[in-house]
Amino acid sequence: MSAETIAAPKLQIDHVYKRFPIRGEESELTALHDINLDVAAGEFLVLVGPSGCGKSTLLDLLGGLSRPSSGRILLDGAEITGPGLDRGIVFQQYALLPWRTARRNIEFGLEAKGLSRRERRERAEHYLELVGLGGFGNRYPHELSGGMKQRVAIARSLAFDPEILLMDEPFAALDAQTRESLQDELLRIWRATGKTILFITHGIDEAVYLGQRVAVLSPRPGRITDFVDIEIDRNHADIRSSEEFRNYRHHIWTLLHRDELSGNKDAIAVAGENVATVVAREATHV
Repeated sequence: MSAETIAAPKLQIDHVYKRFPIRGEESELTALHDINLDVAAGEFLVLVGPSGCGKSTLLDLLGGLSRPSSGRILLDGAEITGPGLDRGIVFQQYALLPWRTARRNIEFGLEAKGLSRRERRERAEHYLELVGLGGFGNRYPHELSGGMKQRVAIARSLAFDPEILLMDEPFAALDAQTRESLQDELLRIWRATGKTILFITHGIDEAVYLGQRVAVLSPRPGRITDFVDIEIDRNHADIRSSEEFRNYRHHIWTLLHRDELSGNKDAIAVAGENVATVVAREATHV
């Protein structure tokens, strides 16, 4: 080991399983299987996987909205046991309070921290500027576009200065042009704030464009099968059209489809075993 001190991970997911009971049955459904993941302070890590692989279930665990069936999740060495202001969460749906202006939505979390009215307003204005919404603080959600609402949601999560920002497919409901614009904005905000970000998506292009590192999740039960370090020349005029980008995209596509194929083979094998069992049982009655 070198003389340099190895920094502890900001976020540590240690052998996490999540199982759900099946109504009317004694068996359980395994949504997440032995998830192990370390996220460094200031890292932008993207989790990518197919629909139904347990991505949102994992985010619920990270947010403290539910508990693992086994294993631990640690933030700065302390186990996560419930919701807290040390984590900011941005969902696919904006979840803005319709009776509050953009500024007052951003102030919502600051009220829980006990900041004065003046401090709340100053911080809200700062984050409105940061997300490109200076001058829109008095607008209500119904007066904002989808992209602007999501900017407010991001500003609200950043305003109370969480240790980590958790994002669950936040741009999935937006049109392609707005989505790409907000991806650029998010990278700019990340560089400006140095926040640790864990971003969940099922879009391969989005994962490659945003992530310093991409964790690949298998079909259910979700498990991390691969990590891909993304090293792209960010000075390229159009990163998405570069050969590097295409190579990373193809590599992750191959990993995902390999896992899908493996899952299908397992399902076929189980089905075959079930058929063989039925045939054998029926044969004993002939």
